[in-house]
Amino acid sequence: MRVMAQIAMVMNLDKCIGCHTCSVTCKQTWTNRAGTEYVWFNNVETRPGQGYPRGYEDQDRWKGGWQLRDGRLVPRAGGRARRLARLFANPDMPLLDDYYQPWTYDYANLTSAPLGDDVPTAPPRSLIDGRPVTITWGPNWDDDLGGHEHLGDDPVLRKLQDDVRLEYEKAFMFYLPRICEHCLNPSCVAACPSGAMYKRIEDGIVLVDQDRCRGWRMCVTGCPYKKVYFNHQTGKAEKCTMCYPRIEAGEPTVCSETCVGRLRYLGVILYDADRVGRAAAVPDEHDLYPAQLGCFLDPGDPEVAAAAEAAGIPDTWVEAARRSPVYALITRYRVALPLHPEYRTMPMVWYVPPLSPVVDALTETGNDGEDAGNLFGAVRSLRIPLTYLAELFTAGDTVPVEASLLRLAAMRSHMRAINLGEEPDPGIAEGVGMTPAQIEEMYRLLALAKYDERYVIPTAYDGRESAEFAGCSLDAQGGPGMLEEELHGRVNLFNWDGKGVPAGLFPRRREATS
Repeated sequence: MRVMAQIAMVMNLDKCIGCHTCSVTCKQTWTNRAGTEYVWFNNVETRPGQGYPRGYEDQDRWKGGWQLRDGRLVPRAGGRARRLARLFANPDMPLLDDYYQPWTYDYANLTSAPLGDDVPTAPPRSLIDGRPVTITWGPNWDDDLGGHEHLGDDPVLRKLQDDVRLEYEKAFMFYLPRICEHCLNPSCVAACPSGAMYKRIEDGIVLVDQDRCRGWRMCVTGCPYKKVYFNHQTGKAEKCTMCYPRIEAGEPTVCSETCVGRLRYLGVILYDADRVGRAAAVPDEHDLYPAQLGCFLDPGDPEVAAAAEAAGIPDTWVEAARRSPVYALITRYRVALPLHPEYRTMPMVWYVPPLSPVVDALTETGNDGEDAGNLFGAVRSLRIPLTYLAELFTAGDTVPVEASLLRLAAMRSHMRAINLGEEPDPGIAEGVGMTPAQIEEMYRLLALAKYDERYVIPTAYDGRESAEFAGCSLDAQGGPGMLEEELHGRVNLFNWDGKGVPAGLFPRRREATS
């Protein structure tokens, strides 16, 4: 057993109202600068929808994640030889139009236009080159099914054409916030030719070493979630950093801190690193979810605690793992599920599937929307089809999704009886494999948890100053990716004569200082 620690996140989709506050605050903190105009480390998608970039889930097209070949895990984009052959011409990568053409408005035209009979306007201008642009797509084009004519292009929905009716008036929708998954088995790290992508040993956060990155963009192809972006200004790859300066100071990520719905949970999960490879390589995709669960270790087990201490994990991290809301929702209550486990990256941002529409649907038919019998029966005929949720969270297996929704339904019925001063039926909890006490604990975590219960984050090993003053952005003078041109500029290989090593192709060795 090789114990490692991972900072993980769970999002409760029942609480997401699609306000995009998380996206805006993340944008202002990390990507509000030249070269990242189209980049959204955090975005909120309306499902069904094409997502961002559009159609990112179509791995037959984008070649992201892993696949099994002769029982071995290999990147879907191909082995080293294939990636090397496509180093300078990689077609398996989204273009700017697959994201969107970022724009602003020519506000000066409102005040500088000459007098005339027509009211002046502020025409859209591209943020990339400043030219006039026609707005045809955006990072949130599917918002509230505003782009419902495009729903047929949803890669998940295409698998369910026989199961789902797409008439607009009967359409279903919910919000899906997305960040980098900070996977246990990240394919972006495996795809990087220069070794710039790496997974931190101390907390599992996946980062890009801006000094080593050469801008090959293989990581963009390798990530099946398309959460690695290319900064066209610096020529470097960038991605969600899980706000690691804040995490090191024991503070939550910016998207979590500012979430209006309080739907995000952050905590530590201990896992056995020796099991990850075997779990990711199980032949049946339906076994990937339980296989990943099998990698997680019980921090209350004395043997696990001893192994963690032997591995150098501080006692504060083990204690944080015991109090982790993420571990409770994923392992103890089994209501949180991974996003697209079939990509075999072992994602570490999990989701509590949405149940809310079933209550409204029952109430509209004159039935009691909180009654256990009504709820349990309606879960199997949700307006949001189980098959659609299963394609998102469990590689098409509806059993874990149904089990999660039934537990959420049992919680609603049990707590309703308590709130009305009635005696709860113990059979409700027993019917979903839980005790009444567990139901009430889960309710407190999902509905009433305070700040320090939702975010249980130990400080970094060496102790850091408060992130309130340290800042998180990449745009600091002399910061990562912002080195002076003469020290670490872009490399033009078209002018290389083929002899020796091109200047700047590899980072310079730092001279030892006495």
